[in-house]
Amino acid sequence: MTIILSVPQTESEAALRLRPWRPDDLPALVAAHRDPALRRWLATSLAGGADARRWLDAQAAGWDSATRFSFAVVADDDDYAPFGHVVVKVGTAGVAEVGYWTAAQVRGRGIAARALETASRWALHTQHLVRLTRLDLLHAEDNPASCRVAENCGYVLYDLLPAAPPAFPGSGHRHVRTPPGT
Repeated sequence: MTIILSVPQTESEAALRLRPWRPDDLPALVAAHRDPALRRWLATSLAGGADARRWLDAQAAGWDSATRFSFAVVADDDDYAPFGHVVVKVGTAGVAEVGYWTAAQVRGRGIAARALETASRWALHTQHLVRLTRLDLLHAEDNPASCRVAENCGYVLYDLLPAAPPAFPGSGHRHVRTPPGT
């Protein structure tokens, strides 16, 4: 299944495209994961090509099973250079968890918020693959940039999460977004 989402251009930034990850994205994926700032916040860090191949296979399997909708973020005019990621991970009872990252060279330009907003609207309003009534966004408490992205995309701070080592050594935030009127 191939679903491609369009992210409109803004006054200061070009249009983006969200598309499923592909095997030929491996070099860009490995390069992005070399960034220590990115690795600091991710639960899964890819150490090299073998890890990246397994990760790409897991993304494809998620699409096949309608349990994980993982998008590479690319420029609308350059489909071959992913510089970000946004994912909707289907859970139980109509709840999914969203996540995202951007590569160092594009960080701070609003790309994460634009990609997340587009994927969130798709997940809650447009897609008909699974029924979703709520999206959860979890991040480390000491990551104010993720807090800003969540708030800019209409995710409300729902609760504080205690540390859960080793995967989550520090406390965190859970932000929630539901369709209007729920």
